[in-house]
Amino acid sequence: MSTIIAGGFETYVESQEALRRLAEAGVNSEYLCEFRINPPGMHDTTAVGGDRDESPGAHEADDGATKGAAVGAVAGTVAGAALTPLMGPAGIVAGAGVGAYTGSLVGGMKAGVDTEAQPDHTVVRPAEAMVAVNVSGAGIAEDEIIRIFEQSGAWQIERADGLWEDGEWKDFDAVSPPHLIGGRDPQAGAGRVSRQS
Repeated sequence: MSTIIAGGFETYVESQEALRRLAEAGVNSEYLCEFRINPPGMHDTTAVGGDRDESPGAHEADDGATKGAAVGAVAGTVAGAALTPLMGPAGIVAGAGVGAYTGSLVGGMKAGVDTEAQPDHTVVRPAEAMVAVNVSGAGIAEDEIIRIFEQSGAWQIERADGLWEDGEWKDFDAVSPPHLIGGRDPQAGAGRVSRQS
């Protein structure tokens, strides 16, 4: 395992500035890699930056939709039966279908999808350009790497132990929460994330 320091950048220009400064400081390209993190909800649309199967807060929606569909189908069947003199037996089927559809929509919305607290960027990574440095082979101190990331505009800087092979952070997991050690808070603009050890 290698110690890896990674900076997350809001723009490609900032990430390229960090790469330039790291190269000027003497870090060999073998110990640098860059990649892009998908926005939350993009579900593996690129090779790096895998995502969750569903958005946080949506895990109860399926149950609510199923229950709502069942209740709606019963209510629709009753309403359809009342319309049998006007529409015939088709009224029962139509009522059940409309009731099930409406019930599933209402049930899904009432399941707490919108009321559950949403995680912040320390739990779900924001979309960002990432630059990672294998500290073990970088040839410069960890504090210098952090300083370069901060000067280049990193909104979050993290430390991790990971597998580094062929110039890449092989076991990077975009879904795991980052262990932040610096940078600025993307939600607060210029505010700094306090360094942790």
